[in-house]
Amino acid sequence: MAEKYSVAIDGPSGAGKSTLAKAAAAALGICYVDTGAIYRTIGYGVYRRGIDPSDAGAVAAVLPDMQLEMRYDQAGLQRMMLAGEDVTDQIRLPEMSRYASIVSAIPAVRDFLLELQREQARRHSVIMDGRDIGTVVLPDATVKIFLTAAPEVRAMRRFRELEQRGTSQPYDQVLREIVDRDYADTHRSIAPLRRAEDAVELDTGALTFEESLRLLLETIRRRAKL
Repeated sequence: MAEKYSVAIDGPSGAGKSTLAKAAAAALGICYVDTGAIYRTIGYGVYRRGIDPSDAGAVAAVLPDMQLEMRYDQAGLQRMMLAGEDVTDQIRLPEMSRYASIVSAIPAVRDFLLELQREQARRHSVIMDGRDIGTVVLPDATVKIFLTAAPEVRAMRRFRELEQRGTSQPYDQVLREIVDRDYADTHRSIAPLRRAEDAVELDTGALTFEESLRLLLETIRRRAKL
């Protein structure tokens, strides 16, 4: 059996981290861990309880009762469970992006989820994407990548994605939310979004999905000596 390795992919909202990481994991035959989905699940749990996500004390108080679990279906796709209910689709509603961003800045939430994420990397070879994977969650990751693109490019990608889901929003609104999310993620006091010193930066703004995936896989294979 090959030695386990880990790939940490960080970057701003809408950079294509999840889509590319999922495709790369499938190509490499390893587990994909979508940490954004984990935070979205916490955000959804807070939303469903009618709690203000910026009320750190109230959010921390309900964490022990969240009963959050990660599962993988037959296709190897990550499913998020909350109190035994599959909420994978609900956490992708546009409003949950704001909730995830706010609760992710709460130290108690980050502490609550840190071990869950690290345990996955101890058990399997993984690709994990988020905003502080290479800097905080997996500081010793075999490969660290910072995936980015201009805000306008990321907004257009998100705009088209929402259209395909039937939850379309005006482009200007999507761009504004992307810019606001960037500011919140890079200026939060706890684990702000930044490129790890030993991370390879990949700008996919001018690349197609296939070109981006090819570049990502080449980088991983070279760095992990696969």
